[in-house]
Parts: sequence; C-alpha cells; structure tokens
Amino acid sequence: MLCDTAFVNSKARAVLLVLLVASICVAVTGGMVWYRSRQMSAGQLIKRMPTVDALVLYINFEKLRQAGLVQLLDGSKAGEDPEYQAFARKTDFHWAQDLDAAALAVSPSGKYIVARGRFDWKSLRSFVDSEGGECYNTLCKLPGSALDRRISFLPLQSNVMAMAISTDDGAAVRLTGTAPGPDPDLPDAPVWLSIPASILKSEQLPEGTVSFARSIAGADRVVLKFVPDGNKLAAKLDVLCRNDGDAARVAQDLQQKTEILRSMIAHAHVKPNPADLAGVLTAGTFQAHGRKVAGYWPIDRAFVEATIGAR
Repeated sequence: MLCDTAFVNSKARAVLLVLLVASICVAVTGGMVWYRSRQMSAGQLIKRMPTVDALVLYINFEKLRQAGLVQLLDGSKAGEDPEYQAFARKTDFHWAQDLDAAALAVSPSGKYIVARGRFDWKSLRSFVDSEGGECYNTLCKLPGSALDRRISFLPLQSNVMAMAISTDDGAAVRLTGTAPGPDPDLPDAPVWLSIPASILKSEQLPEGTVSFARSIAGADRVVLKFVPDGNKLAAKLDVLCRNDGDAARVAQDLQQKTEILRSMIAHAHVKPNPADLAGVLTAGTFQAHGRKVAGYWPIDRAFVEATIGAR
C-alpha cells in the first residue's frame, strides 16, 4: 500500500510539473504574441535610433494622408525611378499606401530606419534572393548601390521593419534593442527633424541656409517641424539655448539675416518667389521665450512641388 501511495504521489507530482511547465509556456507565448501585436508608438520607434551626432527624421504618413499631403508626394518624380518601380512591382510595396510611420537616423555609421506599415515579408525575401542577397532566420542582407554599402532588414513585429544601410551587413540588428528609460517627449508634428550641431556647422547645406544654420549651431537642441497650416504648410523651428540671453541673441540674429535677405532680393528688383528656398526664407519670423527660440516660415504648395519634383 505504501508503494502504491508513493507511486500515486510521484505520478501526481509529475502531472503537476507538466501542467506548470505548460502554463509557463502558454504565458510566455501569450506574452510574446501580445508584445508583437501591440502597436509601437512614435517614441518606441525613436528609442531604437542611434542619436549621437545623428540627424533624426520622423514622418507620420497616417496624418499626412488625412491632410491630403501624401497624394502630393506620391505624384513626385521619385515615384518614376525605375529601381523603385521594380522594387514595388516585385514586393507589392507602395509607400504612399503601405507606410503609416517611419523614423530615420543618419549617423556616421550609416542610415537606420524603423518603419511601421504593411509588409509582404514573403515577397521581400524573394526580392532579396533575386538581388543576390540572403536571409538567415529573420535577418535579410543584400548589396547596396555602392560596394561599401550593405542593406540589412528584419521584422520587429509583423507590421514593423528595421532596416540599415551601412558597411556592416548586419547593422539592422542594432535596432532590435531600445534605449533605457521612458519614451522621449516628441514634437507634435506629422514631420519633424532633430538636427545635430555637426550638420548645422557643415558647408554642404542648401545654398542660402548656411548663415541661418550658423546662428543656431551652438544650441542645446534644434528641431524643425513641418505642419499643415490652413491650405498650406508651415515650417516651425524650435531651438533650446543654454540660457535666456543666448536665446534673445539667436532670435535677433535670425531676424536680422532674414531682413538682409529681403533687402538683397529687393535691390535686385525681384519679388520673393514662394516656389524657391529664398522666397520661403524671406517670410521667416522669430521670437525668444526664455531659453527657447521659435521660428516660423509659411510654405506654399508651389515650393513643395518644386522641391520634390512633382509631375
């Protein structure tokens, strides 16, 4: 009888152990399914980006579609590029309708993208094979347009892609981790740029913007936002300076340079053209509020069409 009781207790413990292991597996699997299915916020996308000496761009395509601006961008000549057309045809991917949000970081080590949208992963893997690349598990690699550039990508979720263009053919793996701490406080705009001092000090900026960039190169933070403004667009500059005095000097310097540009155009007996960069810059206004400087430029539809080469 004692042997029978011991056997029963042993069997019961085995059953309980199996049930416990099964419960843990279900919980872990369920947690992974929940994690992979929840939508990543803009802050969670940005937290995966390299931020040291990097230009960071965020685009909310959903908001742009609601504002009717994606249709304008989709009509650009960029969509006529043969390589893009071939990619779109082979992967059934059309950015204007398939992307919902994207974060891009341009850093010294390469370009990094985390995009949320709709992706046909099977077609993407087939495209990699057709281009001489390879996929191992979820990571895919293929040659870029230059010999020292490699493209890598992988799914973070079924609707989120991590991609990198770098000399490292596995650089996309760097985007699988996030920076510690809470989500960052992000600008309230469908499109914004966080600009590092190294770019503001560069001589490779568009003509006419170098002197403006020099005025804000010493700031702690520089963000340029693009927002709908009635039937137009507006660019808004947010600059965080070291102190109130610096902010006042930056605002005054930017306003003076705008006045000089207006005078130069007036002396040439030419009216500011809202379709070119100089015309946009002459409409700028600036104000200092404590440590912050706010800049504002109205942007005409004609400038957007000219810039992106709309058909």
